[in-house]
Amino acid sequence: MVREQYTTATEGTHVQRPENPCVYKIGIYGWRKRCLYLFVLLLLIILLVNFALTIWILKVMWFSPTGMGHLRVTKDGLRLEGESECLFPLYAKEIHSRVDSSLLLQSTQNVTVNARNSEGEVTGRLKVGPKMVEVQSQHFQINSKDGKPLFTVDEKEVVVGTDKLRVTGPEGALFEHSVETPLVRADPFQDLRLESPTRSLSMDAPKGVHIKAHAGKIEALSQMDIVFQSSDGMLVLDAETVCLPKLVQGTQGSAGSSQELYEICVCPDGKLYLSVAGAGTTCHESSHVCL
Repeated sequence: MVREQYTTATEGTHVQRPENPCVYKIGIYGWRKRCLYLFVLLLLIILLVNFALTIWILKVMWFSPTGMGHLRVTKDGLRLEGESECLFPLYAKEIHSRVDSSLLLQSTQNVTVNARNSEGEVTGRLKVGPKMVEVQSQHFQINSKDGKPLFTVDEKEVVVGTDKLRVTGPEGALFEHSVETPLVRADPFQDLRLESPTRSLSMDAPKGVHIKAHAGKIEALSQMDIVFQSSDGMLVLDAETVCLPKLVQGTQGSAGSSQELYEICVCPDGKLYLSVAGAGTTCHESSHVCL
């Protein structure tokens, strides 16, 4: 312990101080001082290296006050210029491209877009795979640029909102159930065929069914019967020539008849047959056809 001695003296009194006072040096000397300087130098080197790495990272990653690289932070959200690769799911409220370019979503496997509710459950899904495009939703609708529904699908029905539905496949369109439409028409200079290979084909309308061929003929082919039935009206054949080439022909009339004229006879069940015309009716002579 250092003991300090204080000496007081009056004016004019000479006090003699000790010749060899005890003096203590304050500080770090020797190897401790060298180690301290070395440690400070090491910290300074680390600081410079960290500062250089920070500058290098900022330069490589293109950090700026508005964003990082091609990623810009704007008041409307984030703006990304160029191509981007997402290694994990991307959550966003809205994704759109620039005005002068299109938006491209590309993946080596598939592209899936999900819509979730507040509880995290998937309410809608769009999946684009290598072999199939799958849409999972309660209601699917395609609108035009004016907002008019063009194609609507739900669990009950499929609605086509365009003025014309065109099927260009060589095999036409196959419907397993009924089809409701005001008009069925083929392309110009093409044939229109309505066919049911294994079942029946029916056309119903509350105000009438109109079949027209403006530049061709109409054929109705059936392996069994073709029935034209009108409950409250009549069957009208309005044409210059009505040809029934395969009607059954009755027995030949009298030998003196050389004219190849025939009359059409009707059986009680509605069956038609031909009979050679004579001076009078000859249907009774060929009535055995009705048996």
